Amino acid sequence: MPMRTIGVEEELLLVDPETGRPVAIAGSVLDRVRSSGSEETEDDEGAVEGELQQQQIEIGTPPCRSLDELGSQVRRWRHEAIGHAERAGARIVAVGTSPLAVVPTLTIKPRYQAMVANFGLTAAEQLSCGCHVHIGVSSEEEGVAVLDRIRVWLPALLALSTNSPYWQGTDTGYASFRSQTWARLPTAGPTEIFGSADRYHNYVETLLDTKVVLDEGMVYFHARLSHHLPTVEIRITDVCLEADDSVLIAALTRGLVETAARNWHAGAPPPPTDATLLRLATWRAGRSGLGDQLLDPVRATPSPAKKVIANLVEHVADALRDAGDDTIVAELLAALFSRGTGASRQRAWTEESSDLGAMVLRMADVTNP
Repeated sequence: MPMRTIGVEEELLLVDPETGRPVAIAGSVLDRVRSSGSEETEDDEGAVEGELQQQQIEIGTPPCRSLDELGSQVRRWRHEAIGHAERAGARIVAVGTSPLAVVPTLTIKPRYQAMVANFGLTAAEQLSCGCHVHIGVSSEEEGVAVLDRIRVWLPALLALSTNSPYWQGTDTGYASFRSQTWARLPTAGPTEIFGSADRYHNYVETLLDTKVVLDEGMVYFHARLSHHLPTVEIRITDVCLEADDSVLIAALTRGLVETAARNWHAGAPPPPTDATLLRLATWRAGRSGLGDQLLDPVRATPSPAKKVIANLVEHVADALRDAGDDTIVAELLAALFSRGTGASRQRAWTEESSDLGAMVLRMADVTNP
């Protein structure tokens, strides 16, 4: 089978270069993007775009085939965004939630205004940054078969990415508090097994018919079919502080998708774990990241985090090897375990100095590729 395409979208926080506090200047940044001629809008090109709140922007890579290409594109678009932000008087930080207190400033678009009108404070105070990974699939049937088979492993990806321990100036006790704030939206979270593309689309139509969900873009499953690309979109993870960690998450995600597709073609059924247990596994991953136990993806019983990650790598080993990704994944994973997740590093830096603003600016230094 041809190598599956892989693309990454990263939401990034805009902060004051002196204090580290979020600043609502996305409009000014995007004006500079447009005037520079570097703005891209085609699906096969990268982009710097706006997001729900004016204290954040989003970058996206084009579809890539190799991890080297993906890493270069993540760094290229981070660098592009950083340059435009600096000219607008801000720095960029890859962090899941702002460590410092902030009152989000809504981006003035009819869709975003409708979200706040319908969801109130849940949408109005939603300022969080995730990483979305797109993996190419050959058909919607294959895509739904993949969704049914990767769902049990997604909390492990969240644990690897955890990068949001602080919220409004307070240590939340979570490694990913973003996963908590995002879970307040009505469609966010794991799904049950669909079984076919028709059942998937019928379920989405049922959600839309309730009028609670405003549009298909608000179907915030942990993983879903993209409604405008021939991909599955995995949305569970925090944005990673290190560009290398984004590449690692993407590589493991492609391995999961390829493994799931092979199992489907071979007639292997998906693991039958129900969505309630997956929600508990997601909570566990967001609560402690790699610092404690996770839930075993198949048995849903407590297991050391490193063992769960080792089982994940073993599960996708054939796909990683066939893609030529096994060596780089091993190296990137070893580096992540050595330096720690974004959440553990934020806490370690805060122990060195209680100044959260200084810690944010230290993160900005690491965000710069």
